[in-house]
Amino acid sequence: MWCRNGLGRGDRFELVSPPFDSVSSVRFAPKHPDHLLVSSWDTTVRFYDVAANEQKCNFEHRAAVLACCFSDDSHAYSGGLDTYVHELDLQTEKMTALGPHSDAVSSICHSRESNSIITGSWDRTVRFWDSRASSAQQSSHDLPERVYHMDIVDNILVVGMASRMFWIYDIRKMEIPAQQRDSSLRFMTRSLACMIDRQGYATGSTEGRIAVEYFDPSPEAQEKKYVFKCHRQTIDDVDHVWPVNALAFHPIYNTLASAGSDGTVSIWDYKVKKRLRQYPKFDSPIPSIHFNSDGKRLAIGVSYTWDEGDEGAKTAERPSVWIGKVGDETKPKAWVEK
Repeated sequence: MWCRNGLGRGDRFELVSPPFDSVSSVRFAPKHPDHLLVSSWDTTVRFYDVAANEQKCNFEHRAAVLACCFSDDSHAYSGGLDTYVHELDLQTEKMTALGPHSDAVSSICHSRESNSIITGSWDRTVRFWDSRASSAQQSSHDLPERVYHMDIVDNILVVGMASRMFWIYDIRKMEIPAQQRDSSLRFMTRSLACMIDRQGYATGSTEGRIAVEYFDPSPEAQEKKYVFKCHRQTIDDVDHVWPVNALAFHPIYNTLASAGSDGTVSIWDYKVKKRLRQYPKFDSPIPSIHFNSDGKRLAIGVSYTWDEGDEGAKTAERPSVWIGKVGDETKPKAWVEK
């Protein structure tokens, strides 16, 4: 489906100075709608002003960067294969190491409620950090498996691990998870995002499916959860299925955007189980997406994701980051202006 408005080919533009290697994460600032971080396997975190289409600064790490996030509009954090958690001062362009994990940092997020940086690692821990303290690490919490993905909404932290395990925490009570769940998807988890209405979360798998989950453990709430197929296509009577690499909820409308290795982004009204829009296809897989704070722009990282191994890398397009203008196609049909 080709869109007639909202992120059509004339409604998106490519950022200058993209990474040289695969994009790992794109993240907009919490309040400034034009400030964007892009982390990459080329060992950098790049900071952009997307309105000016300008790279403002570039932070060099010792190894591939797997995750990044803002805490406010002038401070950011990153982590990756060098095992360290870094603070990035976006005004002075100074990078400070807060401390290490014992293995790669795979996920990072900021808690507005506790003003903490939360990191997940392949060392099977989740750790909390406070850059203002003389000892930056606040606490460390052991898990049964490697952390692949995390997301937070208010005080609810969802941790996606290897072996299709999910632990849900109230970050005010990190001694024990509030819930322990197995994935509703049969294959490896590739993406995770929390709903902005605090009701639940969505996960995507390597096998072209998305699961919609709810925090409320009551039988009535759990009856609402479901799984649906996406990012697949029948070509010459052959079914082609691609991983769902990234998920993001719209900050105003709470609709769900998904991106896959098929190079497409779709918008879903998950409450009525309907796709609202599929945007024009990119020439490479999409490993990361993120809406900006006012919900008017979508950042899209486009790069090879190694689904086809070394052979696919030989013909892969160069990495790129695109900014798309989005509009009413992200609004649920039943939306009532408040």
